[in-house]
Amino acid sequence: MFAVEAIGLKKSFGPRQVLQGVDLQVRLGEFVALFGPNGAGKTTLIRILAGLIRPSAGSVLLGGYDPAKEEDATRRQIGVMGHQTYLYDDLTAEENLTFYARMYGLGNAAGSIATLLKQMGLWARRRDPVRTYSRGMQQRLALARALLHDPPILLLDEPDAGLDLEAIPLLQGASVGSDGRRRAVLFTTHNLERGLELADQVAILSGGRIVYQGEHAALSNEGFRQLYARFCKSAPQVPEPARGFSENNLA
Repeated sequence: MFAVEAIGLKKSFGPRQVLQGVDLQVRLGEFVALFGPNGAGKTTLIRILAGLIRPSAGSVLLGGYDPAKEEDATRRQIGVMGHQTYLYDDLTAEENLTFYARMYGLGNAAGSIATLLKQMGLWARRRDPVRTYSRGMQQRLALARALLHDPPILLLDEPDAGLDLEAIPLLQGASVGSDGRRRAVLFTTHNLERGLELADQVAILSGGRIVYQGEHAALSNEGFRQLYARFCKSAPQVPEPARGFSENNLA
């Protein structure tokens, strides 16, 4: 069984077709880096997988659950980190994670919260309002939020944007659950070098379609760069809706 399975996903915003039939699979324990130019549909794909917007056509299974029919069960399967941090600026780091722990129905989460704050290098600032944090610190806290309920699946949409180089190893560490088993990770990025460093599998989304998916080990880094340039050079790109766009905004 795949941890993440997207079959024939299509998504249109009015006359603009952003996804044009995406098929993508991520196995348990597998780290997949998804590359693609601006407008290729990466963020739209992640938002569909996370259950934030509905596809126009196609289906999704996450840990064997259909997010359209089993919303609560699906939510427990995934941790999501995207362009928006989904943090409350006026709350402290501790208060933000305590709030999300209650949302996930976690019992006594104080120990887990403390562990994550220390892991992210935020323990000393745990009682400061998030509005006083730098962008990189907010990204670290957003990653802690995504890991709080120890999900088997992570959906990370350009999580390295805004992170300092010292924090990048946190992304690699996030691929391992509390039981020592590897999570399934789908990671979108524009940084070819970073994605190739982390990934077991690589995929390219271009023009609203997956035009390549394969083992990273099967290609040298330079070979992949050439492949990426060939697939993405001539493909027409469709602008994605602005970040923060929700299904409720659709006509």
